[in-house]
Amino acid sequence: MSTELKRTPLHDVHVGLGARLVPFAGYEMPVQYTSIIEEHRTVRSAVGLFDLSHMGEIEVRGEEAVSFLRHGLVSDPGALEVGQAQYSMACNADGGIIDDLIVYRRTTDRYWVVCNASNREAVVSHLEALLERGDFGCSIEDIGDRTALVAPQGPNAAALLAELTDLDLDAIGNYRSADGDVAGVPCLVARTGYTGEDGFELFCDARRAREVWDAVAAAGERHGLRPCGLGARDTLRLEAGMPLYGNELNRETNPFEVNLGRVVKLDKGDFVGRAALSAVQQSGPERKLIGLRMVENAIPRAGYVVRADGADVGHVTSGTLSPTLGDKIAMALVPAGMAGIGNAFEVVVRDRPYRAEQVKLPFYRRPRD
Repeated sequence: MSTELKRTPLHDVHVGLGARLVPFAGYEMPVQYTSIIEEHRTVRSAVGLFDLSHMGEIEVRGEEAVSFLRHGLVSDPGALEVGQAQYSMACNADGGIIDDLIVYRRTTDRYWVVCNASNREAVVSHLEALLERGDFGCSIEDIGDRTALVAPQGPNAAALLAELTDLDLDAIGNYRSADGDVAGVPCLVARTGYTGEDGFELFCDARRAREVWDAVAAAGERHGLRPCGLGARDTLRLEAGMPLYGNELNRETNPFEVNLGRVVKLDKGDFVGRAALSAVQQSGPERKLIGLRMVENAIPRAGYVVRADGADVGHVTSGTLSPTLGDKIAMALVPAGMAGIGNAFEVVVRDRPYRAEQVKLPFYRRPRD
């Protein structure tokens, strides 16, 4: 089995910009270019540009694509209009999360399922196994290797992109998409992202990714653009209370204990995991994902023990010093009965407990006009 890291179509760009490259989900990816904090703050104040071409894209098409995806995912893709997207998950029969996804309805009988790079094979296998067992009139194709994804994110993203496309960006609302040219390159232009800011994800032919990146980067000079790596993407999503697979989400967690029960549509008919998830909904989850703000001076990190009244009760799933808020923040899984805004906890850092309090998620919401 090869352990050689894959590279995105924009690898040479990152090398030329002096990015620090690290292994991530089987790819060699930029974690930062200059400073994670500077890149983070650029996304909050102007616009950052991300290469997300490592993400997986799976096309499902056919007359029964709707019924197939309703069976394979916990959400209801059949409720989507053409051009609309929804956050979703694939779960196993026990209700454990295989991956969290975004589903785009491209046409009446054609969907894109965008998954995490680390779970691409697992999601493809999950869907292929369901297709083999069921009698669905549709097909599945893994198009990840030939699809690139460039993402300008931040309050200036729309003004920047308006210089490069004839699409009416005002008509592309949150979790909406449209097909159109960006700098002369055919793209799926989606108003989605993972930063807590306004922004777009531009899907294009991998062979033309450099054209899109270079055009966005050039236009972005007037808008304060900075290339951004995975480090800033992680701190941005944490401030916005967005879960990360492998931290907040895995096959041992279910949607209800990570505050994502709203995504599960139990009334749509049978689907993989429905019985288990229905039982969790009725009984209530045993654990709950909460937000913590450190009262004492210590930075919480993933895996650190969480205590209450001197007893170990849970663990930090993600934590950082928030560049936007200046607070030391974390998300943690604790027993559901112990959760409550304002409740006192401790996080064990280097064998010493430091006081923390539960706060409302998300930690940060972008200003609205």
